Amino acid sequence: MVRYAKEHKQVTRQRIIEKAGHRFKQDGIDGSGISTLMADAGLTNGAFYAHFASKDDLVANVVAEELSTQVATYGTLRPGRPGLEDLIRDYLSPEHRDQRGAGCPSAALLDEIGRCADVTKQAYTDGARAIVEEIAARLAPADPQSARGKAIGLFTMMVGTLQLSRALSDRNFADEVLEQGIENALRFMH
Repeated sequence: MVRYAKEHKQVTRQRIIEKAGHRFKQDGIDGSGISTLMADAGLTNGAFYAHFASKDDLVANVVAEELSTQVATYGTLRPGRPGLEDLIRDYLSPEHRDQRGAGCPSAALLDEIGRCADVTKQAYTDGARAIVEEIAARLAPADPQSARGKAIGLFTMMVGTLQLSRALSDRNFADEVLEQGIENALRFMH
């Protein structure tokens, strides 16, 4: 019985993190209150504190989970540079742009993360470092450290391009930004 309770609590906690991740990316961290987050997970407000010490604690867990999931998906890509090219094209696609709640946490939340508690900034730093390391390893498998600067450049180029495309009301211009972003990233990569 105790084992079931522990597993059930972990499943519930995971559901809260997943639902909150979607909501944060859709409506922002500041725009998502605990009551809305708990309703999304099908729970009452009172259940929140059984799983998290504070909203900051939840935000840090969401950021860590979102970035770790993002890095894990890189393992499904083709090896090396071809996989990185696939990643760039997928990341800078209209589909990714239009599915904010299911997309990249960096593009959706970067401005807010800068104003979050240190625990959230640390979770983001760890995740961003893992993404940069993954990109660098694909750019220079024999010596990833040598490609670190270029990896940082690619990561920031991709995130900034997606953010700009999402902010534009003119769909044609927004698509043009994505297409040019792909060209720029591929050129920068080589």
